[in-house]
Amino acid sequence: MTEGRTTHWGNVGEAGFAAGTWILYFIQRYLGRWPFRIALAPVLLFYVLTARLARASSREYLTRLGLPSSFRTTYLHIGAFAESLMDKTMAVSGRYPFHTLRFTGREVMLESMARKQGGVLVTAHMGCLEVCRLAAERNDGPKLNVLVHTRHAERFNSVLQRLDPHSQVKLIQVTDVSPATAALLAEKVDAGEFVVITADRVPLSDSTGRTVGAPFLGGTAYFPIGPWVLAAALKCQVILFSVNREDDTYRVRFEKLAERVELPRGRREEAAAGYVAQYAQKLEQLCRESPYDWFNFFPFWEPPRA
Repeated sequence: MTEGRTTHWGNVGEAGFAAGTWILYFIQRYLGRWPFRIALAPVLLFYVLTARLARASSREYLTRLGLPSSFRTTYLHIGAFAESLMDKTMAVSGRYPFHTLRFTGREVMLESMARKQGGVLVTAHMGCLEVCRLAAERNDGPKLNVLVHTRHAERFNSVLQRLDPHSQVKLIQVTDVSPATAALLAEKVDAGEFVVITADRVPLSDSTGRTVGAPFLGGTAYFPIGPWVLAAALKCQVILFSVNREDDTYRVRFEKLAERVELPRGRREEAAAGYVAQYAQKLEQLCRESPYDWFNFFPFWEPPRA
């Protein structure tokens, strides 16, 4: 057995601070995208030069995609993440142009809402998921309940909260899903609402019993089984949800992965591995289509610690 993951994503602190985020937000809001990029450039350059872990992790990922692991590509990768943060603030403040979004598989959600059939939306740390808050805030939009680890990004989340203190999208803080949380989520799904959960990071309290390996970009990566255990407990459908950059806007995709998740007693991990492998394959496709949009700047392919 290997010694395990030396740097857990939950131990990687926030970069930057709220004041800087506000400054960049107002530059983009009042002056536009290019002045924002000019103001961002020295900050981004400093970060790329000094953040060894993020730089090394980006290069490993880009190499696995078959892209050059140069300073330029790493700068573009981390820069895409920085721009997505600004798009998050624009989306949450209601200033992102909803009409520019492009949709694939929208009928999956429309049919579910017509039947008042809730479910679990599994997603990843890709693109700018917050632009879908625009759709959720509309009267005819889906009701979203987003499971978040806000302690990992408290300062940035405080900015989002101040931009939209009355949001109808419910953020539910979790470290582990307790029975009380599971009961609450079951009520939401039974009412036709959706639970959004990222499925591409091992839990904060990770152990080998909570993750399973799957082929991903030429190696074995470890993914949590928690989203699939939750979906099985809620007895609901699972839909893959992604929001990736496409030209000057975002492509929003929905694809049903399972009508029901079945994890038989005695075969739970084996059955979960099948769902995880399917998810990992879809995630790899998304990464190849939009390579700079995946934001996991830590040693992703290291096994969980024992």
